[in-house]
Amino acid sequence: MNIRVVTNKSEWNAFYNRVGSPSFHHSWEWGEFQKLCNNDIERVGLYHNNNLVAIALIVKVRSKRGKYLFIPHGPLFDILQDRLTQKIFSQQFKSIGTQLAEFHRYLTNMARSEGFWFIRIAPPMARDDDHVSLFRALGYRIAPIYVHAETMWVIDLTQSENEILANMRKNTRYAIRRAEREHISVISNESSEGLKKFLDLYHVTADREQFTPYSDIYIRHEFDAFEAAGNAIIFNSGFLNSPQEVLPPEFAQEGASQNLAASLVIFSKSSGFYHQGASIHTKYPAAYLLQWHAILEAKRRGCKYYSFHGIHDPGRTPKSWKGLSLFKHGFGGFQVDYLYTQDFIISPMYLFSYLSDRYLNWRRGV
Repeated sequence: MNIRVVTNKSEWNAFYNRVGSPSFHHSWEWGEFQKLCNNDIERVGLYHNNNLVAIALIVKVRSKRGKYLFIPHGPLFDILQDRLTQKIFSQQFKSIGTQLAEFHRYLTNMARSEGFWFIRIAPPMARDDDHVSLFRALGYRIAPIYVHAETMWVIDLTQSENEILANMRKNTRYAIRRAEREHISVISNESSEGLKKFLDLYHVTADREQFTPYSDIYIRHEFDAFEAAGNAIIFNSGFLNSPQEVLPPEFAQEGASQNLAASLVIFSKSSGFYHQGASIHTKYPAAYLLQWHAILEAKRRGCKYYSFHGIHDPGRTPKSWKGLSLFKHGFGGFQVDYLYTQDFIISPMYLFSYLSDRYLNWRRGV
């Protein structure tokens, strides 16, 4: 087996789609997004007898909290995804363990030669003791912090629309129907105008919830990277197309924003992913109708899943996520648990990053 840099987008995408595209964080577009954010990346493939058997997107992170090599929701092995996870069966453990060890050697050599303090891997493997043992055998430990979602909420889109609705919480189903009755609409587009509406609402949300938002340029780069491949849509929901005579008084005033909820949804061949969201506190259920439209769009594209992305996981995510998680649970579905993010220490400087991450957790209210 040997590891080579992958420069052919078609080769990468063919493998990524063949194994079920479990996470957009390992798509070709996520690598392009990282480059737009001025992060160096390397896409590598593991080959056996000249056949591609695994891929890894390596992001070279140089931040105030430390210097490390990061693999976001990867590596991906030649295993069909099982409900958006890579599940390794007993007969595959030896070969996958060997492949993981090859990546590990490559990463440690790169880290030592380029001065990185540690390796951080966020595997999309199902969270169980067998998968933990693969990393433990190589000397990895659980990272003090998550980078990308480790616990997610997902809907099975192979069901009919009526079945999806029937599996929702009664209050959620009622909220969708109420939004339609109250002339709330959803506009989906792939334009800068839609993105501007999202960003305006996103800043309102950040001020209300008192979290540090991503910068406008960060979100714009994410949107641009995926929109270029036709894999990003902005959804805005509110009284956007409502006749003046049906507008509630507070939204009928001149200059009043009529956008109540918005989202950035990323698509892969297998799934739609609700990745960025924004809303105002209101009695009108625009956010419910927005999610329903995103679910229908994912179904229209032939996706098997719609992922609401991260939900609350005690000890790993902020307690403030509990309310949002309750909202996501209302749509029905199932929980997906990825293996906790894994760290391998290269330098004593890792301690600085470890303590910085612990402090950040405290600030977030984990």
